[in-house]
Order: sequence, then structure tokens, then C-alpha cells
Amino acid sequence: MSQEYSDNIGDSGDFLKKVWGFLKDVFQVVFFALILTFLLRTYVVEARQIPSGSMLPTLEIGDRLLVDKIVFKFWEPERTDIVVFAPPPEAQRGTGDDDLIKRIIGLPGDTVEVREGRVFINQKPLDEPYIAEELNYVFGPVTVPEGYLFVMGDNRNYSFDSHSWGFLPQENVKGRAFFRFWPLDRIGQIDGSWKK
Repeated sequence: MSQEYSDNIGDSGDFLKKVWGFLKDVFQVVFFALILTFLLRTYVVEARQIPSGSMLPTLEIGDRLLVDKIVFKFWEPERTDIVVFAPPPEAQRGTGDDDLIKRIIGLPGDTVEVREGRVFINQKPLDEPYIAEELNYVFGPVTVPEGYLFVMGDNRNYSFDSHSWGFLPQENVKGRAFFRFWPLDRIGQIDGSWKK
């Protein structure tokens, strides 16, 4: 009987070693997956959800997007890029913690003006097939200073953007929206994102 008892103890020890080895492997995989997720989300790409109608009709409330956080480390922002940014103090509402999403309209050195229901850049009308209606206000002209951008929502008449609060410091830009992954019936690249 003592032999049977010692055999069972030996089997039990092997079983515990196998369980411990399995748990150790799972822990390592989960740990490295969390580290990789943190690094990717912090420095490379991040998922975002659209909370308001300021970018209609291009982006609808509830759309889920991927934001490229590394692109502007290699390329300069371009007109019509859709960017996510930390709002400057003049644009903060509530706690000021929520990032905003808008389209770049004016680059450093550009003169921006709204008249005749359209946006003019350097006195030339901007071709904007992505807006739903002509603008019902007049603005400018203003010249975008170095290190700043002029951003507007596609839903121009109902967007709280640069025409309301001023220029966006380029350092506040966190990334460029490039891909919509939800809803499934509208999945795909966001207009203009193919340029880079």
C-alpha cells in the first residue's frame, strides 16, 4: 500500500508541474500581449468612436475608426487630412479631456476665408465634395501662422471648429483617421487616407 501511495504522490507532483508550466506559458503570452497592445495603442494606431455629428456626412455618430499615430512623424499634415487632436484651451468644453476630430483646411501660411457659401484658400475656392451643404456664415480672411493648422468639421454649419475658436497648434495633433471598421456596411478607408 505504501508503494501505491508514493506512486500517486509522484503522479500528483508531475500533474502540478504540468499545470504550473501551462499557467506560466499563459501568463507570459497574456503579459506580452498586454505590453504589445499598450505600445501599439500609445505609439502606432488607436481605435476611436465618433461622438457627435460635426463630421457628417463623412463620419456618422457611432462610427468606429482607426487613427494612425505615427504618420506625422514622417510626413507633414496635408489639406483634407482628417485628424484627431487634443483641443486647445479655447476649444475645450466640459473637462477638456476629450479629443476632437476635424478636417485640415488651412496649412501654415494659407489665408482662409468663408464667403459666398464656400471656403476659399488663398483666394481660390476649395473643392469640397465631402460637405452636405453650403456654409451659412462669413469668416475671415485669416492667415494660418507657422506651427498651426486651421481645421473644420464637414458639417460646417454645426461644427465647433477653427472658425469658432482659432488655430490648432500642430503639436496637439495625435494622428490621422484612416480606416472605418464599424459599422460593417460602411467599412473601408476614409476619404483621402489613401494619399499616404
